[in-house]
Amino acid sequence: MYLFIVNQRSGNGGGRRVWREISQILDDKGVTYEYQFTESAEGAQAYLKEQLASPVEWKAVGVVGGDGTIHSLLPALRATGIPLAVFPAGSGNDTARGFGIPKKIPAAVDTMLQGLPRIADLISTTGRSTLTALAVGFDAEVADNVNKSRYKKICNALGFGRLAYVIGVFHTLLTFRPADLTVECDGVIHNYSSAWLTAVNNVISYGGGLTICPEAKPDDGVLDICIVHDCSKLQLLLLFPTLLFGKHTRLPFVTMMRGRHISVHSSLSRLALGDGEQIASTPLSVSADPGALMVMCPLPK
Repeated sequence: MYLFIVNQRSGNGGGRRVWREISQILDDKGVTYEYQFTESAEGAQAYLKEQLASPVEWKAVGVVGGDGTIHSLLPALRATGIPLAVFPAGSGNDTARGFGIPKKIPAAVDTMLQGLPRIADLISTTGRSTLTALAVGFDAEVADNVNKSRYKKICNALGFGRLAYVIGVFHTLLTFRPADLTVECDGVIHNYSSAWLTAVNNVISYGGGLTICPEAKPDDGVLDICIVHDCSKLQLLLLFPTLLFGKHTRLPFVTMMRGRHISVHSSLSRLALGDGEQIASTPLSVSADPGALMVMCPLPK
């Protein structure tokens, strides 16, 4: 049997529409399933833990929602061996993008029913698990401002989720100041005098498709880090279009590295977002959590 957690409010109500299509397909195929609509992250996590502790043999847990919905369920799913099946219905959907989950609902259902369970790592920090990326600094402030804004709802309603993040960049530039940064990666210390952001990634993108760490792989046991430092506001603005295609990595004010254990210290307190959800602030200790999750992925072509 399959278990579903459905966030009806994700993507400005898109989760409701997606679930209707999924349930109709499952009914037509004669697939047995249980489902629960989320009222809160805490309630969804408690319900999932209760169901996974029952004697039912769950084939997969389907999550209808965005990256934040999936993030809230990671503590219950971690190390259970029960695969996560992703049905993208949020504004960013970087989890779906990172694992090649189809946007079309029938294909996503087929991935759950006939796909390949794939081992995935998690990002562990301050007792919390993150699946896609940990954003620290300017990028986290952008995402936080977007999440709190009215323009996110408008952009989602118009089908231009990425536009909200573009607006958020200009919004955040009005008040954000770069700061001294120290990043320790697997015992090697790196100092930056004027850092804007530190992204620690498990998949290639964040922020709704910004390819911040183009070499990242979710099952290699290491984390990819991107640090943007020692640049002007104009250079920072010019950086963001290059993130759409991962062409920023050779810029002189961009440093890329990889590691299993990372610490981040900033002279100014920096917000940290995991999967787009606020989880902590600097100083941070981050580590890879290899093979902690299973994700249903499309069969190789």
